[in-house]
Amino acid sequence: MGDKMKNRIPLGKLPEYIDKDVYVSGFVNSVRNQKIMQFVIIGDRTGLAQLTNERKGDYLEELIESLTPESTVGAYGRVVYEPIVKLNQLEVKLYELEITSRAESPLPIHKDSSLEKRLDWRYLDLRNPKKRLIFEIQTTAEQAMREYWLDHGFIEIHSPKLVEGATESGAELFKLDYFGKEASLAQSPQFYKQMAMAAGFERVFEIGPVFRANPSFTSRHDTEFTSVDMEISWIDSHEDVMEFEEKWLQDILSVIYAKHGEQIKEHFGVEVKIPTIPFPRITMSEAYNILEEMGYSIPREEKGDLDPKGEKLLFKYIKDKDKYDHEFVFVTDYPLKARPFYHMRYDDKPDITKSFDLLWKGLEVTTGAQREHRYDILYKQALEKGIDPESIKHYLEFFKYGCPPHGGLGFGLTRMLMVLLNMPNVREVTYLYRGPNRLTP
Repeated sequence: MGDKMKNRIPLGKLPEYIDKDVYVSGFVNSVRNQKIMQFVIIGDRTGLAQLTNERKGDYLEELIESLTPESTVGAYGRVVYEPIVKLNQLEVKLYELEITSRAESPLPIHKDSSLEKRLDWRYLDLRNPKKRLIFEIQTTAEQAMREYWLDHGFIEIHSPKLVEGATESGAELFKLDYFGKEASLAQSPQFYKQMAMAAGFERVFEIGPVFRANPSFTSRHDTEFTSVDMEISWIDSHEDVMEFEEKWLQDILSVIYAKHGEQIKEHFGVEVKIPTIPFPRITMSEAYNILEEMGYSIPREEKGDLDPKGEKLLFKYIKDKDKYDHEFVFVTDYPLKARPFYHMRYDDKPDITKSFDLLWKGLEVTTGAQREHRYDILYKQALEKGIDPESIKHYLEFFKYGCPPHGGLGFGLTRMLMVLLNMPNVREVTYLYRGPNRLTP
């Protein structure tokens, strides 16, 4: 087709080209071979279009009859207004057609295939416009996050993912050989965010991969995921971090609603709600009392934290119109045993940390806290948690030569998408999922 290919028109823009000749291309969605006419529906990232051909017993007729679903084609023809056509009331009457790649038939998956089968053939699964929309929303969300941060004086950092020791604990480390030394994949950028505070950066953010050797098969866990992190200096308490996050999230959801609200409602049946601020705040002690009043006691092994059932029941309480009528709730003041050594503790309540989780529709999407920035206290807290200070020597040194009071949070990007779109698990909203039994594709 020569130079025609240089001027490819996206299918979504065809209404602008009625009565004009165009070159279009895409994946074959379906083919209908009738006695007089042939119809080919093709799709690209902007939409679908109908190609038509009147049978003349020529090469074009034979080519269309040979088409298989999901083959890719290029087509040259005239855009014609046709009221009876469902796709934008127009069609492209073909002059020429070429198969740029032929798909084998039958396809290895279909719309009713199991999730695991679809994950095996993820690139085919992602051709579904509903699936692609997930990642368009993700792109919008990340852009909104960055714009809000930049408008509020943040710097973006990229912390190393190869580290010498455990970032937070050694329980979930992926270990590897590093030129004869033992290294591990980073579980979190936590220590490096705090280093930026000691460096005087004051406000930093990072969106990047983290790794957890967690053998869990739940709907909310994965072994590699994208973590959204931020850290802020010169705070008075963890309340400052919560205040920033709720405004940040309100802005992000406002942008998502404006750009994708109608599509989300159409494809996922979800009404995007822009949250009011401030979000409700409930201490862990209060949360336990509420759950007990609802007839539920946290299992002994989960004491000090909330289990999934407890989170869902708490959402039911928060969502009640006679209580808070809200989708979000900050659960604050976690006990010492449930939090890492670097979380700051109350002076008058040394067994309680200045920390929080943010739950959205009954799922934890954020963990945050004010950090302990005083070297001597941090050293002592590490010992109390059974951590050898020598094993975190480089981290502790960040606080030897002056460090401002600071705090921050880690936010789960895939969990955000999962909750926003009411999807059943993180596998559906992760581009390529990694779990205990999945290393491919």
